[in-house]
Amino acid sequence: MHSSAQPRRSLVILNFALVYVFWGSTYLGISIAVEHIPPAVMCASRFLLAGVLMLAFCGLRGRRIRYSTVELWHMAVVGTLLLMGGNLTLSYAERVVPSGLTALLVTSTPLWFLVLDSLLLGHHRISSRGLAGLVLGVVGIALLLWPDLTSSHGLGRKQLWWSLSLVGGSFSWALGSVLSKRWHSEAIDPFSGTAWQVTFAGISNLIFALLFEDIRHVNWTVRGVAAIMYLVVFGSWVGYTAYIWLVAHVPTSKVSTYAYVNPVVAVFLGWAVKHEAVDRYIFIGSAVVVAAVALVTSAKVKKREIAPEELPVEAGD
Repeated sequence: MHSSAQPRRSLVILNFALVYVFWGSTYLGISIAVEHIPPAVMCASRFLLAGVLMLAFCGLRGRRIRYSTVELWHMAVVGTLLLMGGNLTLSYAERVVPSGLTALLVTSTPLWFLVLDSLLLGHHRISSRGLAGLVLGVVGIALLLWPDLTSSHGLGRKQLWWSLSLVGGSFSWALGSVLSKRWHSEAIDPFSGTAWQVTFAGISNLIFALLFEDIRHVNWTVRGVAAIMYLVVFGSWVGYTAYIWLVAHVPTSKVSTYAYVNPVVAVFLGWAVKHEAVDRYIFIGSAVVVAAVALVTSAKVKKREIAPEELPVEAGD
């Protein structure tokens, strides 16, 4: 539920900037971390460390960290959908798919936002201009996948399937985001609530790692550990906290535009640091998704009118 007071414009811009820039860089960080460290082990380490330290900080600062069973359950569901369903899938995919392309493929997230926002919240609808932007985003995805769709090589087919798995991960992320908005309560401290979500995600990823990964032979390289620490600070503490704040105060169709902006950062860093190939499909696809985000961000979100028969009936005296 939204707060009745409108947040300051400068605060909204700051949080968008944090999400856009730092989350754009996390694709490279994840790609480096999973070079030697199994994805679930990496995610469990990242989120448990970030979550526990955030909870400790909240406790030392006197913030509320004790919540009801229902509130904790909501945090566990949201954290697991976002940071296991969404992030773990992405981490596995990045063992095969270049980080820049991975980020560009996550542009399917706004499509899921549009559907789930309407089904689960239903208090606003996106304009035709915003819908055109989302459709343009799909065109961009098709362009990005074109080399893999037409490839007859084993690596190309494997990359295609992992690329498609990112769509499922995007659905999980969008569902967690919409549920976070639906269950939002002013009684929950944003920072400690985020800490609980991250901690629960770490526990979920740890269980997955214990069940399906060989945790006894993990190669903890300096490069991998440094990448995890970067993800803890800038991905989990800074970026995720800013994202949860935006979800609670800004329409999700607007928040979802991070999926268009982050890839630009990710593609540049992947090319500059890991020398990932940037072909004409990447250039054209990037241009298309940038145009799409321009449409989405400039579109006005209209509140859905409630029909008279949908209004609550007050009981008589």
